[in-house]
Amino acid sequence: MSGGSIPREFIDDLLTRVDIVDLIDSLVPLKKSGSNFVARCPFHTEKTPSFSVNRSKQFYHCFGCGAGGDAISFLMDFNHLDFVEAVEDLAAFLGLEVPKEQQNYVVDKSSDKINAEQSYELLKQVALFYHKQFRDNPDAQKAIEYLKSRGVGGDLAKQFLLGYAPNQWKTLEAKFGRKSLLEVGLLKAGESGDLYDRFRGRVMFPIRDRRGRVIGFGGRVLDDSQPKYLNSPETSYFQKGKEIYGLYEVLKKKPKPVRFIIVEGYMDVIALHQYGVDNAVAVLGTAVSEMHFNLLFRFASELVFCFDGDSAGSQAAWRAVETVLPVMRDGRQVKIMVLPRGEDPDSVIRSKGVDAFSVMLDQAQPLSDYFFLYLTDSHDVKSLEGRAGLVGKAKSYLQRLPNGVYQELMLNQLQKITHVENLDLFDDASVQKMSQSTSLIASRKKNSPARAVITLLLQNPNLIKFVDEQREDCSGLESPAINLFKKIAERISMAESPSLISLVESFRGEAEEKYVKRLGFQDLQLPEDVIEEEFSEALRRMVKQEREKFLEKLILKEESQGLDESERRLFLELLEKK
Repeated sequence: MSGGSIPREFIDDLLTRVDIVDLIDSLVPLKKSGSNFVARCPFHTEKTPSFSVNRSKQFYHCFGCGAGGDAISFLMDFNHLDFVEAVEDLAAFLGLEVPKEQQNYVVDKSSDKINAEQSYELLKQVALFYHKQFRDNPDAQKAIEYLKSRGVGGDLAKQFLLGYAPNQWKTLEAKFGRKSLLEVGLLKAGESGDLYDRFRGRVMFPIRDRRGRVIGFGGRVLDDSQPKYLNSPETSYFQKGKEIYGLYEVLKKKPKPVRFIIVEGYMDVIALHQYGVDNAVAVLGTAVSEMHFNLLFRFASELVFCFDGDSAGSQAAWRAVETVLPVMRDGRQVKIMVLPRGEDPDSVIRSKGVDAFSVMLDQAQPLSDYFFLYLTDSHDVKSLEGRAGLVGKAKSYLQRLPNGVYQELMLNQLQKITHVENLDLFDDASVQKMSQSTSLIASRKKNSPARAVITLLLQNPNLIKFVDEQREDCSGLESPAINLFKKIAERISMAESPSLISLVESFRGEAEEKYVKRLGFQDLQLPEDVIEEEFSEALRRMVKQEREKFLEKLILKEESQGLDESERRLFLELLEKK
């Protein structure tokens, strides 16, 4: 397998081309407010807008929760992507293809550690090994018979890369090595510390991410032993709260499906695909989350939940409704389809056929209908007390909806049901005022001189001219702040056209990344005509402060163990400047 990294020049070009306002507005509707654009923050629940997007500096910042970053950071956080996926999505937004710097990877069975590309390759090879057991292992016949009994043929087994895990303790270790398998969750340690295969004697369901990489496995027993279904443990490659089974297979056939049908398990997904319902997906043995919703809504505007007809299914349906509310932006649709008691998607489609199942899908309840029917079931809307209780309960949910037409229509429906006019979702007393930004001068207690210098230099690389004038004053000084300041200044000096975004991205993956992002995307709202004066003053105070701190450090060292020749020379220079 060959993989590769994305050239830095391409990433910088993407960030130069994109307008972050256009990008974020396509996902979170923005409103103009002064020189910036604002919205309610998509990363935390709030009642008034504290999320600000700055077009001139191409970054976003939330004064409520502190979130901030550039276009790539927004896509990573909003859509729960890794860095490469976010770059690919940003490139797609701009209509560009991502180039790769090629590098070959080979799994080394003797190695204690493997990198990400090697891990994905190992997981793929294990999935292929399990799949080949259908042909090579006589014991796999019972797995084949089980799949046939569920209507799964060879083509579908190949499409989903289904397989069989031999009912032996050390099959994988003998073939693929020990340490690497442990790292990706395929081996398990017993009480004595001895390692053995996690999956044994099970039908295997490889779990693939949307790029088609195998990231983990689910396994079903072929007897009455427990647990009936077993998933891979959480690893750096597999977090079941973020992944969706069958998504890769759906998108491979239909990159933009009209809708997704969300069912409860692996076999439900495969059974529906077997009958041509090829837009079925499932979460991985966990409650559906906002991450799942945001991921699916990237590809389709309509989601239909298909729940089994039992009490657990009803409870799961309401949990899904509660969870989806914060992401129900205008243009998105959710429907709830609760099957007859005792039925699941497989049994319904077998007994009634695909056409009947399609009719049931079309007749699924819209989220709004299900929401109000569920709440009115526990409130007597014929009584004043019941209507008052319903208003209080419903408002607490409707407040979670994003601002927009959908929220207004839901509020209107509540007013019709309860006959209460002029309902306001947010009482005046509960409205939170947007955090007020202050100038750097007014916030010096919060921003030390070093913080101020680094923030302003990142946001205004042209200030390097003032740094050049004081480089000599910083020579010899060492501290985390000074070292970072020097590193930023050096990168600005070496860059052809430095910008805040390119500087911050240059620190991605480095130890200082988090600190650089936090300072670089801090919105100071400092007037343009005082930036140079503020920076010069902060730089002067930083150098003075760092000199005094370093001088104190040298004095302590002189008293305890003495100074070497270079330290003594610097000590005398600092004393003279003091």
